[in-house]
Amino acid sequence: MSDAKTRIDETVKGNDVVLFMKGSPLFPQCGFSSRAIAILEHVGVDFESVDVLQDQEIRQGIKEYSDWPTIPQLYVKGEFVGGSDIMMEMYEAGELGELMQEKGVKPATA
Repeated sequence: MSDAKTRIDETVKGNDVVLFMKGSPLFPQCGFSSRAIAILEHVGVDFESVDVLQDQEIRQGIKEYSDWPTIPQLYVKGEFVGGSDIMMEMYEAGELGELMQEKGVKPATA
């Protein structure tokens, strides 16, 4: 396993909710990443974020890891959920909040 894949795997498996994105939650670098952050904040869960712009190996590696061509990418309890469009559809249908509850993700702390 490559170094990037190992780091991605450890991050995905070591955190309940992980968003691989462009930029940071405070300064997203694309509209899709910004929307993904807003959705997670509305769902009300703590999450880890990884700025793929800071590491080209991670940026390319995450696409191979998930077999998904775009960023952002959301993982919940080690499972790939999807990108911002899927997140939006799930959020609007109430499914994203349900998924978080089903997986035992704790609500965000103030």
